[in-house]
Parts: sequence; structure tokens; C-alpha cells
Amino acid sequence: MTQICYSKSAQYKDLGTIYAQCSGPGGLQLSDFMAQKMGLKGGARLLDIGCNRGIQTCFLAKEYDVDIVGIDPWDDRMHGDPMVEHTRRNAEKWGVSHRVLAQKIGVPDTYFAAESFDFVHSTTALEMVRGINGEEGYLDCLREILRVLKKGGVFGLGEPMHLDVPLPKDLEPYVSYGDFSWKECFRDIHSTVADVKRAGFQIVESGYAPDAWAWWMEFAEHDPFCKKDPGGDPKTLAVDNGRWTSFGYVIARKVD
Repeated sequence: MTQICYSKSAQYKDLGTIYAQCSGPGGLQLSDFMAQKMGLKGGARLLDIGCNRGIQTCFLAKEYDVDIVGIDPWDDRMHGDPMVEHTRRNAEKWGVSHRVLAQKIGVPDTYFAAESFDFVHSTTALEMVRGINGEEGYLDCLREILRVLKKGGVFGLGEPMHLDVPLPKDLEPYVSYGDFSWKECFRDIHSTVADVKRAGFQIVESGYAPDAWAWWMEFAEHDPFCKKDPGGDPKTLAVDNGRWTSFGYVIARKVD
């Protein structure tokens, strides 16, 4: 297993700014983690699915010297403008406009030519597709990712997941409410790996991120929506106390 050194992300210390510009737990440390697990190489072409405001996209472009197409079909919940416009502005701030192209599209309808990318990366995005379109919709996304990857290309999937344990009864009300309830969106690592295999990938590595709970605690403290609604996700995490919620990753390869 790849040993992770967070030296690239450690230099970015303003967690308030970082969590205001990305979605879910982990921030730039998650991007660092995924890049190293994927073996991301300078000069490669990467598709970043669900790029949100693009700060993680810009981090990867700058620190790993890769060319990235970031896609996100959604508009910003705070201000209403497209996420890709935030990505464009962040690319200018980070000095990587020549490396980052943002487009307002999503999976599975990317319209890219087959075998267009060396790497595909998605964190804290596809579980929401599962919540909207179910397992078949989720599999459609994975099959599209396989299609746009070059032969031998690597897919890195990072998602909020739950541990392979029964859902605690006292936690169930907290993870069952809302349009994108955690109960509907989250799966354990074993079922996620099974889906990636069903889509046609060869699994390279999978597991729960060692720092998953620390990332969730950072999220609860620094995410702007958590700050506005402490009775929402922060309360859920407090009730959970590390019993069920985690964050998993799957590294997979296109072999034929």
C-alpha cells in the first residue's frame, strides 16, 4: 500500500477558506491522498468529476503538474452561479488557468470522446448520483468513466461511506432525513468495490482512509453550511462518534 506524505497539502493551512471552496470532508489533504494513491504523474490529462468550486482541482494542477478538465453540472447553493465559474476564478487565483478547463456537464452524459484521459478522479460526488438515480444510475456513471479512460488509465474514487457495521438505531433518524440522506447515499467499501468491478474495472487498491474521522471533524468545524446549521451534519457526527460514518477510496484500472 502507498504510504501517504501530506507535504504538498500541509502548506495550505487556512481550513476556513479551503472548506468554503470544496465539498465534504478532507479538503486538500483528501486531494493529496487520492493523487498519491492514483500515482498521478506530471504531464498527464485528468478528468475531475464533481469539481465543485475547483480548489481541489487547482491544487492538483499546481502541485502535481497535470492538465485537468473539471466538470460539475450544479450551481452554487450560496450565490447561485455555476460551480464551473468558481473553478475558472480559482484557476486564475492559483495561476493554473492554462492547466484547468471547467465545463458545466456531468456523468454519465459527458460527451467526451472515448479514451480521452489518463486519469479520472471523483471525490464526494457520485454518492449523490446514487441518491438521485439509484444503483443503476451510479453504475451508468462508472461505465462512462471507464469509456473515457485510456487503456491502462487509472480511476480514483473517494466517497463518504459507512463502516461495515449495522446502522446504530439512535443514529438512524439523523442519517435518514433530507433530499440526500446519508443512509440513501452512503455504502460500505465492499459494495462500492463490487460496483466498480461490475462496471468493468480492475481493482488496484481499496479501503477506508486512515484519517477519515479526522476529516469529518474538520468538516464539522470549518464547512460554512455546518457553521450555519450546527444541528444538521455536526449534530449527526456528534451522535455517530465514529461508529458508522467513514470515508472510503477505490483505485481501479482500465485493463482492456
